[in-house]
Amino acid sequence: MKTSVVHARIEPQTKHKAEGVLRKLGLTPTEAIRIFYRQISLRGGLPFSVAIPNKLTASTLEKSRRGEDIQEFESLEAMFKDWEK
Repeated sequence: MKTSVVHARIEPQTKHKAEGVLRKLGLTPTEAIRIFYRQISLRGGLPFSVAIPNKLTASTLEKSRRGEDIQEFESLEAMFKDWEK
C-alpha cells in the first residue's frame, strides 16, 4: 500500500494536550489523523458540526477563558437545581 505524508504545524500546548487524550484512547497521532481523514472521506465533509458562535456564546467563552463568571457545583444535581431558580 502506498502512503502520502501530511505535514501540519500546531501550537505545542494543543499538541501536548491532544496527544495525552490520544494516549488514553490507545491511539497514536498518525492513527487519529487516519481516522479523521477516513471520516471526512466517508461523510463528504467534517465529521462534526462547525459553527460560528453567536455574540452571547462568544462572550461567554471569552469570559470563561479569563476565569470570569464561572460557577462550580458539587454535582450535576446541584447544578440543575440551581438552574431551576
